[in-house]
Amino acid sequence: VQLQASGGGVVQTGGSLNLSCVASGQRFTDFHMGWYRQAPGKEREYVGAIYWNGQKSYYADAVKGRFAISRDNAKNTLYLRMTSLKPEDTAVYYCAADMNLYPVFDGRATYWGQGTQVTVSS
Repeated sequence: VQLQASGGGVVQTGGSLNLSCVASGQRFTDFHMGWYRQAPGKEREYVGAIYWNGQKSYYADAVKGRFAISRDNAKNTLYLRMTSLKPEDTAVYYCAADMNLYPVFDGRATYWGQGTQVTVSS
């Protein structure tokens, strides 16, 4: 499956941003999906994950209560709604996909998008 992330940009502290990730090439509902991020000089960090059918989602403690993951299987699209943004949320955000759930949790997902830059100014 090919993944194309978009929606990044520059936003002020406390602002909001919506990311999207469009999947193509294979049946979207075959995949559990996730979001990761990588800040300059840091390792890639898990943000959250969502079941293939959207019925369950999981979040890293750093974003819990501020970020929301959703998916529209009819549109083959994964979303990340980010609110109350902080400067430490600045990173390149990546979407990821795997037919098994645990690789989405631990960073070993099979498929990755190209990333979209999110910058939160203070």
